[in-house]
Amino acid sequence: MKSIATRESFGNALKELGREHPDVYVLDADLAGATKTSLFEKEFPERFISCGIAEANMIDAAAGLSTLGIVPFASTFAMFAAGRGYEMIRNTVGYPHLNVKICATHGGISVGEDGASHQMNEDFSLMRAIPDMVVMCPSDDVEARKMVKKAYEWEGPVYIRFGRAPVPVFHTETMDFEIGKAEKLREGKDLTIIANGLMVNEALMAADRLAEEGIQASVLNMATIKPLDQKAVIEAAKTTGRILTAEEHSIIGGLGEAVASCLAENYPTRVRKVGVNDEFGHSGPAKKLLAEFGLCADHLVEEARKLMDLQS
Repeated sequence: MKSIATRESFGNALKELGREHPDVYVLDADLAGATKTSLFEKEFPERFISCGIAEANMIDAAAGLSTLGIVPFASTFAMFAAGRGYEMIRNTVGYPHLNVKICATHGGISVGEDGASHQMNEDFSLMRAIPDMVVMCPSDDVEARKMVKKAYEWEGPVYIRFGRAPVPVFHTETMDFEIGKAEKLREGKDLTIIANGLMVNEALMAADRLAEEGIQASVLNMATIKPLDQKAVIEAAKTTGRILTAEEHSIIGGLGEAVASCLAENYPTRVRKVGVNDEFGHSGPAKKLLAEFGLCADHLVEEARKLMDLQS
């Protein structure tokens, strides 16, 4: 199984979009090589705008371009997009509901050696709180490329988080991605693991290990955090009675809390959340950090066992 970083997928998808749609413009904040928007820049320099280390200005410029019928994709690291650019995203993009696509790379603990200052684990919660903002995080190369194209077709503000580290490509090109729809990857009767981003592949591996123990785990890929596929969440709860969420994000305000809120209001169910606890990350190799923070199949298996014991 090959591995590709979803930031690479983003760059390749932008290049394809640029060939198909002359209204696509790309803005970057002095990180085109890292965000892979350089792939677009090389082919369409006249539609690429380098904004320098001025993320707030970049968001405002993208907002302005969108009023001219242009579809702008504004990109930088997740910490600088959702963090430094938050006020502009809220007031200049969200409030007037402009057609701006904010594509943030280098999200989560897997940023690795750059450490806590760059490990953005709060972006889902920040972006979810902005009215009508679509929030998504792809699980692999195929889904990431399809997601970028769907974001172009969506009328309104969109936030997508991509990763720095390579992740296994488990989807085939035939997969059908739709904004706001969960993807069922495994059927199971004992519990459901709802995951996104790099945690989806970990969830699949965890399901395989649990099956060896006689525990049948369903796996849902919830690539769209907002709007959440509430129907899929409720159906999973009714079918298995136990929900385990998994995300490379703080357990506060992200996928786990969105799922828990949905179930609290519609179908109270036992839920356990796997993510970054109420703490900052630190510098280290991505793979080791993911294991240390419990963002791995081994930890999902442990949490699934606890969830089974809670209701046994």
